[in-house]
Amino acid sequence: MFKTFLTTVAAAALLAVPATAFEIDERYTDADGDLIADIPSDESQWLDPATLIFAYTPVEDPAVYAEVWQPFLDHMSEVTGKSVQFFPVQSNAAQIEAMRAGRLHVAGFNTGSNPLAVACAGFRPFAMMAAEDGSFGYEMEIITHAESGISSVEDIKGRQLAFTSETSNSGFKAPSAILASEFDMLPERDFEAAFSGAHDQSILGVVNADYDAASIANSVRKRMVARDVITEDAVEIIYTSQTFPTTGYGTVYNLHPDLQEKVQEAFFSFDWTGTSMETEFQNSGESQFIPITFQENWAVIRQIDEANGVSYSCN
Repeated sequence: MFKTFLTTVAAAALLAVPATAFEIDERYTDADGDLIADIPSDESQWLDPATLIFAYTPVEDPAVYAEVWQPFLDHMSEVTGKSVQFFPVQSNAAQIEAMRAGRLHVAGFNTGSNPLAVACAGFRPFAMMAAEDGSFGYEMEIITHAESGISSVEDIKGRQLAFTSETSNSGFKAPSAILASEFDMLPERDFEAAFSGAHDQSILGVVNADYDAASIANSVRKRMVARDVITEDAVEIIYTSQTFPTTGYGTVYNLHPDLQEKVQEAFFSFDWTGTSMETEFQNSGESQFIPITFQENWAVIRQIDEANGVSYSCN
């Protein structure tokens, strides 16, 4: 769907550049200039399905998260009056394509794929998980294993570094920009790039010494530690980035506007107390949904896209 071109930029310039010029696909309109698709004025284009389909970003085992999300989906069903079904997606591309085709109505898209979902699938993000005090976000980490002989980012030269997928912020976009700007390191020239497909797979790949190092989201690592999938000392962290926004939640642009409002109500009225949602996401310090805007909260991600020379093609 898109091609990425790495460019070498000064470290300070990465955050100094203005937000990348962002345009949505021509099938959508953005009359109010908020960078997301408007709800169609033609009522015949509105979707009002008997069953709402929800998908969580394919970061980890979908079967695990189908159970984690069930209390919230039950709550959404009560608020909207609709049946709600969890859709286990296997890739970011499949998730975006499902929404673009009208088969996915409500979703959480990971940080890096949010711009592509907004531009190409008519995704309208409005919420994000946050801590009790309203703070939010995660950091990109570059990790290695104890026997790798790697103790600094520079030591990765001549070795293998695992990314997740090209749509992932912490799994590809941010580390690509940081490696180029701060360390003058490019894939193939300075290290071998591999793609694992998911953060948990990258982490387990490092733990099992299948990869020398990997760039991952630390929120995923923390949840894996809390579930005893890995131990705290199973990996060594050699780089930690600034804080980035986490998964954005929203609806497809042409969902019936009344239904969009009810979905938003479901997110902001959900009581996490005593649920599997609380148990799982407290491991990464999250306990509520807060309102966000793509225009404001994803500005830094659009900056990273610009630094990486990312462009999108929705065909």
